[in-house]
Amino acid sequence: MIHEILKMGDPRLLRIAKPVDKFDTPELHQLIQDMFETMRAANGAGLAAPQIGVDQQVVIFGFGQNARYPDAPAVPETVLINPMITPVSLDMEEEWEGCLSVPGLRGIVSRLSMIRYEGHDQYGQPIDRVAEGFHARVVQHECDHLIGKLYPMRITDFSNFGFTKVLFPDLDPLSDD
Repeated sequence: MIHEILKMGDPRLLRIAKPVDKFDTPELHQLIQDMFETMRAANGAGLAAPQIGVDQQVVIFGFGQNARYPDAPAVPETVLINPMITPVSLDMEEEWEGCLSVPGLRGIVSRLSMIRYEGHDQYGQPIDRVAEGFHARVVQHECDHLIGKLYPMRITDFSNFGFTKVLFPDLDPLSDD
């Protein structure tokens, strides 16, 4: 089922999500299926459960190619529950970000360039990966939703924040975020 994606200003996006304590349940599988359907319908690169009003530490991400980020490399399709992020390097990268909860806008955000992320999949199997570049950015962005942070809260220079159609007029018109 495709859910409505909450928009910036909705107080539910500012809450701290609760850890998942039961894996491999019908409810969890349904949530994840719904999240993937919702993310794909919106051409998203990722989605966090709080974005559809579910107060749990569940994020999904991944794509082969994405109309909203045409130059981005593929990111493996992943279900990540109760995530922990550890820096592998303290190097930072600045890049444009958008968000399904902040439609029509983009901004430059500084993120760790290489991270290790750990957590579990929906079956309770451990996940432990190192990611860099866009993959690392997507993970950090989605996990921010679990602590009530939206990417505009991380922007330090608002001269690099604006409407997608103005900043990127050649971007696919179907990819309006």
